[in-house]
Amino acid sequence: MELVVATKNKKKLAEIKQLLSDLDLEITSLADYPKAPRIIENGKTFKENAVKKAVKIARYTKKLTLGEDSGLEVNALAGAPGVRSSRFSGKDKSDLKNNRKLLHLLGGLPLKKRKARYLCSVALADQEGLVGVTEGACNGVIGFKMQGNFGFGYDPLFVIPKYKKTFAQLGGRIKHQMSHRFHALTKARSVILNYLKVNA
Repeated sequence: MELVVATKNKKKLAEIKQLLSDLDLEITSLADYPKAPRIIENGKTFKENAVKKAVKIARYTKKLTLGEDSGLEVNALAGAPGVRSSRFSGKDKSDLKNNRKLLHLLGGLPLKKRKARYLCSVALADQEGLVGVTEGACNGVIGFKMQGNFGFGYDPLFVIPKYKKTFAQLGGRIKHQMSHRFHALTKARSVILNYLKVNA
């Protein structure tokens, strides 16, 4: 069965493919559906955006579709950047600009005041509508400088206290056993398996 991932983000798609690699699915993305409708991510929560992506693209492709939305919430910034994580630095956004803005806003705050968490919502839908929603989280702190080359987004700043290293330093083997996306997709796996069983 085909699973359409409603994203154009190649790095995010690669992570999702890796985390669901043991399932008997042909995983495609919006790159395979260039005429798919554009999705405006204007939801107030990650869940709203994930559901919007899944339902809209499932309606268009008539295939089982996975919508995912994720981002970073920083306690000292009242939960920002939140749902605006990917476009935190404005119109000409980039991971580098987003990270630099975050460092600037946190300034010289001590580590104990730099607590943050990554959040992920995964929604599954088919042409009939929403099938299920799962969520995951991962706690950490924001470092004082960017470190590491793995991953994307805020990974070079997101420090896991247990390892005293960022996700970008730890790499996929460890990140994919504990990330927000791992937790959300682990729960989504049972939703997918149940769907496959019912629709076999």
